[in-house]
Amino acid sequence: MPALVAMWYFDRLDRARPEPAGLRRKVAIFGGLSVIPVLILVWITNEAVGSSAPAPGTYAEAWYTAFVGAAAPEELCKIGVVYWLVWRRPEFDERMDGIVYAARAGLGFALVENVLYLLGSVDIASLVVTWVLRALLAVPGHALWTGMMGYMAARRRFDGVGPGIIGGYVLAVFLHGIYDVALFATGPLQADGKQDLAYAMLAVPVIVIVMSWVIVKRMARTALRLDDADAVRARR
Repeated sequence: MPALVAMWYFDRLDRARPEPAGLRRKVAIFGGLSVIPVLILVWITNEAVGSSAPAPGTYAEAWYTAFVGAAAPEELCKIGVVYWLVWRRPEFDERMDGIVYAARAGLGFALVENVLYLLGSVDIASLVVTWVLRALLAVPGHALWTGMMGYMAARRRFDGVGPGIIGGYVLAVFLHGIYDVALFATGPLQADGKQDLAYAMLAVPVIVIVMSWVIVKRMARTALRLDDADAVRARR
């Protein structure tokens, strides 16, 4: 449900010239299926790293898992869906389309990931906590981080400015990774008796999501302003 609500929100941002509903659904479905190549990439990476991987329960493992095991492969596969399905299609004709399609891919991924997390809950209490936290943080996070990549790719395509998809990928991985590090590091911190710091670290994901939200809102305003100007020129 949270992912569906978020899809509706991003669709509303593009309501002046909406994208085809069927294509939006297709991107969301394949965004969900992108969980599969992510799992494959993580398995290949772990096999390649082998015994050189950080020891379980350490701070190094928290960083490794956050960036190598989550942020980097997930953002790569999500934006890969956009590039594969819609990048060359005529429907992708505005800057805002980059945000809409990318957010759809991210939300499709988040929907499947949520199901996997909920299936791993050991009791009702943990299931409810997991659902609430992911609904408020992880779901919008996946949409926002992938949306940034879509926007930057579209600006480079239509205007020839900005860091493009590579820059968007680096930004998305950085924000996603910091979000996850803050969560994964709570275990080692608690093991070291640093309970207060572990609890304080839980504020980091909230800060990251708020920052990401502000960034994407500004991107969306810019995209819509430029797209509206193009539409007015086209009618003249």
